[in-house]
Amino acid sequence: MSVVYQTKFGSLKDYEKGRVEAIDDDVKHYVFSNCFEIANKSQPYEKVVFGQNQIYVLEALRAEGASPWFTCAHDEFVLNMDTDVEVHLIKLDAPQIVKDAEKNGAVFVQGEPQGRKMGWMKLKRGHQGMLPKNTAYQFRAKEPGVVVLQTCKGDLSVEKWADICQTA
Repeated sequence: MSVVYQTKFGSLKDYEKGRVEAIDDDVKHYVFSNCFEIANKSQPYEKVVFGQNQIYVLEALRAEGASPWFTCAHDEFVLNMDTDVEVHLIKLDAPQIVKDAEKNGAVFVQGEPQGRKMGWMKLKRGHQGMLPKNTAYQFRAKEPGVVVLQTCKGDLSVEKWADICQTA
């Protein structure tokens, strides 16, 4: 007899709260969080960390309206989990580049980004885009949705472990 599995892909409007199902172990040895639930409880474009491996993090963001302009000294990747999101890119002129190449995580661009427009990406559900280093990026979403960033933990990374992780 074969087992039939069904994959369910959530959205901000329709998701099931996930949980850890430990077998012969204590659930406190594990953590579990849900990017849709996190974004549902977050402010637009608040970068909430929900996964971490040393300096590398996954951040859940509630995409709603236009974000501030961000930039980073290293490449980042964005994965759209929900409704359509545009990502606008500007290659920054030298005065706006993050001077400290060792600075981890995104920072706000001071004022309007100055530089050459690189274009924009329209990310549909499941699409991924690269956010090149020293490039200003802005998210734009016509309706609320969820994006996940793969980046390094930085000044804008928000940790809410007690609020987002299953503990019992």
